[in-house]
Amino acid sequence: MKNVIRHLAVPAMLALATLTAPVWAQQAATASDAPAKASAATHHAQKRADAVEQRISDLHAQLKITDQQSKAWDAFAQTMRDNAKKAADAFRDRAQKLPSMNADEAMKSYAALTQLHAENMQKLSAAMSDLYAVLSSDQKQIADEMYRNGDTRKHKMTHKPKPAAPASSTSSATPASH
Repeated sequence: MKNVIRHLAVPAMLALATLTAPVWAQQAATASDAPAKASAATHHAQKRADAVEQRISDLHAQLKITDQQSKAWDAFAQTMRDNAKKAADAFRDRAQKLPSMNADEAMKSYAALTQLHAENMQKLSAAMSDLYAVLSSDQKQIADEMYRNGDTRKHKMTHKPKPAAPASSTSSATPASH
């Protein structure tokens, strides 16, 4: 279970970076183009929301969630949505304030973002634990593969185990560990 939780962090951090990158890009814009920034922010917010919904849909399909699992799934999906919204709001607020921040304020602001990310991961981890508990063995195997490989966007079960090395006449009776 620790491996699943540990491996949730990497994809979630990548998702957070991917979903919030447009907010960081907005920092370079000047105050003179405020209307364009507002329009771009709205556009980026919708793109982030769409990306989260696509991610939820992909996971639902990959895990083959059943009606009996819908309560745990819905809680997990809502946690993803809530986390994405909180992160986007926090990054947007920081981006708006950053031009007038001094170094100390900027560092504290970044620390607050990091703390928010940690809190969001704790919530997502708890929701994943609840969901994982109701998954079938086959679904758990799919989830394990997805998160073990760190590629939760495209689940690929196409890899095959490496064939065992041929036994030599001089090898010991104990098989080598991998």
